[in-house]
Amino acid sequence: MDLHKKLKDLEKVRRDGASKVFTMYLNTDPSDPDQQGGEWKIHFKNGMRNFEQYLKEDKNKEEYEHFQAVKEKVKRFIQGNEQEFRRGVIIIATADEEVWFADRVQMRLETKFYWQETPVLDQLYELREKYPKSGIILVQQNEVKIIDSYLNEIQDTASYELDLDTADWREKLGPRKGNSSPFGPGRTNLQKDNFADRFEANQQRWYKKIAPKLDKRAKDNNWEKIYVVGEADASKELKNQMNKPVDAMIQKNMLDHEESKVLEEVFG
Repeated sequence: MDLHKKLKDLEKVRRDGASKVFTMYLNTDPSDPDQQGGEWKIHFKNGMRNFEQYLKEDKNKEEYEHFQAVKEKVKRFIQGNEQEFRRGVIIIATADEEVWFADRVQMRLETKFYWQETPVLDQLYELREKYPKSGIILVQQNEVKIIDSYLNEIQDTASYELDLDTADWREKLGPRKGNSSPFGPGRTNLQKDNFADRFEANQQRWYKKIAPKLDKRAKDNNWEKIYVVGEADASKELKNQMNKPVDAMIQKNMLDHEESKVLEEVFG
């Protein structure tokens, strides 16, 4: 989803008369202490019922019918997708179906319902600002992992490993092994010490060789933010070798962590 383009379209929407625009932000975050029992279902039911009662009392039959048409579409989306809900649901809709935006998002929302001439876009703007197109670069000596993320969701991942014999970086295909050390379990402490010495002596040259690959990914994926995550020396050196500006460094070794945990660390 290109949220920037979608927002441009939604900003132009205006409906006068009985056909209003429905906007809903629904907090479905299972980690929210207030949502442990699926309370979002009650909030959704109450929110829809409040509009229904108001329009009945207002005795505007045409507007009431427009709302009923929207309500049925919204209910179908909720029922068809609730098993895959994330942290929030956003729906913007009109009865004539010319406007229909419905998405499950990875941001905790404040539950709000609106029925008015224009869509309410404040929390969509917040989603765009808080979670732009981002590249997260995890570095750990002879390994680099990239997470391409947008709207707090993982778009793609890639991993590179340094070939110590040729000093070239190779993209790793297939699932990553759990042990990221360049030594097998039978290697001696002397061999490990030798690698540490080689790394210290060569890290500038090694990271200079992979930096163009990272810059190219940043350009190809239109990253608006770049984060480097890893131990201090390696992170700083990699940042220095890249042409693209790095927005933040997190001095924490997370190469072996699940991608979702990395996103939590970066975006909170």
